[in-house]
Amino acid sequence: MKVKQNIGIVNALIRITCGFTFLSWATAKMVKRPWKDSYLLVAFLSAMKIAEGIVRFCPVTALFEEGQEMIENNRQNSDREQTDAEEIVPINPT
Repeated sequence: MKVKQNIGIVNALIRITCGFTFLSWATAKMVKRPWKDSYLLVAFLSAMKIAEGIVRFCPVTALFEEGQEMIENNRQNSDREQTDAEEIVPINPT
C-alpha cells in the first residue's frame, strides 16, 4: 500500500527540525533523570514528528481530510433531500 503524501515541503522541514530539537532535549534530560517517564514520552512523540516529516504523511491530517470529505458528501446528500439544509462550516486544524 502506497501512502499518499499530505503535507508540504516547508511543513515537513518544520516537523523534522522541531522533532530533532525536542528529541535532543528529551535525551539530554533523560541522561540526568532516567526515572522520569515524561521525557521518554517526549522522545517518542519527537521521533514520530521526525518520521512524519521524512515520509511527508501525517495521520491526523489524513483523518481530518477524510472527515471533511464525509461532511461534504453528507452535505450534498442532504441538499438533494431537502433544500433548507443547515450550512456546515469546515474547520481548519492549524
